[in-house]
Amino acid sequence: MTTAPQTDTALGVDVEIDVLNAPDEDIAELKKKVYEHKIVVLKGQHLSAAEFVSFGHRMGEVETYYQPMYHHPEHKEIFVSSNVKEAGQQVGVPQTGKFWHHDYSFMARPFGLTLIYPQVVPKENRGTYFIDMGKAYRKLPQAMKDALAGSSSRNSVRRYFKIRPDDVYRPITDVLAEIEDHTPAVTHPTVFPHPVTGEPLLYISEAFTYELQAADGSPLPDSLLRDVLAAVGQADPTFQHENIHLQTFDKGDLLVWDNRSLVHCARHTVKPEPTVSHRITVHDDHEFYAGIGARQSAEGR
Repeated sequence: MTTAPQTDTALGVDVEIDVLNAPDEDIAELKKKVYEHKIVVLKGQHLSAAEFVSFGHRMGEVETYYQPMYHHPEHKEIFVSSNVKEAGQQVGVPQTGKFWHHDYSFMARPFGLTLIYPQVVPKENRGTYFIDMGKAYRKLPQAMKDALAGSSSRNSVRRYFKIRPDDVYRPITDVLAEIEDHTPAVTHPTVFPHPVTGEPLLYISEAFTYELQAADGSPLPDSLLRDVLAAVGQADPTFQHENIHLQTFDKGDLLVWDNRSLVHCARHTVKPEPTVSHRITVHDDHEFYAGIGARQSAEGR
């Protein structure tokens, strides 16, 4: 395994590794690099869908996305984002992730690692925007940190739930009721230490966080959430905020990132180019944050 820093960026490293045949100690070292550098780009990968799944299992416990319309037709562990039809049929879902989010933060048990393996790479405007929420938290004004101390965030998928083909003629009240039944809102700490590095992480997103609560459960002012999102860069429609990092990729790259530390936003254009990406999401060897099991048990999850 060889490692090289990415050019002209403070976030991420490039790694060359045989992901299928590397010894277990190299896979363990790879995960350490993800925690340290937040993004690892595995160069020169040529994996079949089945091999991608095998690599996912080497990284931890693979989480299958809860909605089947995103699944790869042969390997349900793979989440497919695609605007390219195959034999006239839509495979996966187009235009995914066009908002700032941590993957699965609307679920009671989020996962630690996200693996993205681009299959069809746009010639222009390719990449994903990221914000390091550990670094962003450190840069917040002390008064804002004090206001967030001991608080929790309420998170829900309701704002960005994608309507499915069989939802078209259903009453919207039925669709909304199903969303609340299948994915009820969950509470997570607004700030928690990374279980490996100990770094304090701000865990809120423009897409899924809809309320902050004080330690006693009372709601904090909506203006505080808006102000924090603006301060860290998630309210910047130009993507020019100093916290925002554009991670580009080439054919053969496989991206692994720390889903605790980073929020991300897919880069899409008004006239999208053909693009296909495969995603696998993994629970690693650590609790997402300390005490998550007890927290969700208390909420009846």
